[in-house]
Amino acid sequence: MGQTARVSAFAWTAAVSLAAWLWLLLCQGFFWRTDVRLPPRREPREWPSVGVVVPARDEAAVLPASLPSLLAQDYPGRAEVFLVDDGSSDGTGELARALARRHGGLPLTVGSPGEPPAGWTGKLWAVRHGIGLARARDPEYLLLTDADIAHAPDSLRRLVAAARTGGFDVVSQMARLRVETPWERLIVPAFVYFFAQLYPFRRIGRPGSRTAAAAGGCVLLRADAAERARVPEAVRHAVIDDVALARAVKASGGRIWLGLAEGVDSVRPYPGLRDLWRMVSRSAYAQLRHHPVVLAGTVLGLAVVYLVPPAALLAGPVLGDAAAAGLGGAAWLVMTGTYVPMLRYYGRPPWQAPLLPFTAFLYLLMTVDSAVLHHRGRGAAWKGRTYARPDAVADEG
Repeated sequence: MGQTARVSAFAWTAAVSLAAWLWLLLCQGFFWRTDVRLPPRREPREWPSVGVVVPARDEAAVLPASLPSLLAQDYPGRAEVFLVDDGSSDGTGELARALARRHGGLPLTVGSPGEPPAGWTGKLWAVRHGIGLARARDPEYLLLTDADIAHAPDSLRRLVAAARTGGFDVVSQMARLRVETPWERLIVPAFVYFFAQLYPFRRIGRPGSRTAAAAGGCVLLRADAAERARVPEAVRHAVIDDVALARAVKASGGRIWLGLAEGVDSVRPYPGLRDLWRMVSRSAYAQLRHHPVVLAGTVLGLAVVYLVPPAALLAGPVLGDAAAAGLGGAAWLVMTGTYVPMLRYYGRPPWQAPLLPFTAFLYLLMTVDSAVLHHRGRGAAWKGRTYARPDAVADEG
């Protein structure tokens, strides 16, 4: 009797997982689709001026692959690049100047903000300094982009045209991350998949929707919208600064848009599991607002949604519970189907999709580790700089 009760509970848990996946499939903004790209656009008669702000701290390793692409932008209007060397120890600023002399293109200004005051995260303090430099030229738009992001020659042109045509105050693209090493191939597509699940792209651009997010590697922002939303001052404490920026702009009445990238690629390598683990764990607990109860609910939810389906399918026959096996297999099938489009976007084979439960288990462990680091006072760091407050850290991008 006790064994029957346990098997029945297992089947009910598998049924809950299947119901969750059917809801995610149909009711979560079709997050699994990868066709949200730059919206329809037409070129304006007069191209507005743009200030390109690049916060950089110890980025000499990636600048040769990224900065020349910004300097080479084919943009008909006035544009200038403002790179903020945030206390680098590897010659980032001098390398940037040398690259500008070698490649030419858009004008480059290199600035340094000094040490951030209390209450400011490192990256946002650098962004504030860069915006200050750009505003001296009175640009209509600001492009906030990370030092590891390479842009296609027409990237800025397409971003501005999309913003002008759609009347958006923020147009952001989720940069395509590297998937060259085995760990990158396993974890990176899932990272974007989970982000889209939390912030369905279709809902972000929908008028009246409360969903707000941006991708910090590529954010085109109207300068007057930034002033109206008090960006970056209003989000100076933010751990996940890109999402906080989007929320501030939307709360002030602005229109925002986010989609997957076309011609915007990250050149930053994450060769091993440790590198990817740090990328996720430094901000995962902040996503849960540093709340232990929310953490516990998230861990339980991840287990039920991602881990129960394969467990039910594999253990059901052993326990003699055909219902659990069938329900678990159906849930795993739906999960696998929703992951295939993201794998294709990243050029990965569909056979990798059934591995999503294993990847989700790694993310579960990363989230728990993020909470442990936070409570040990070690969760706050940006490019080697630590802060007194564990939650005062910007997304490293």
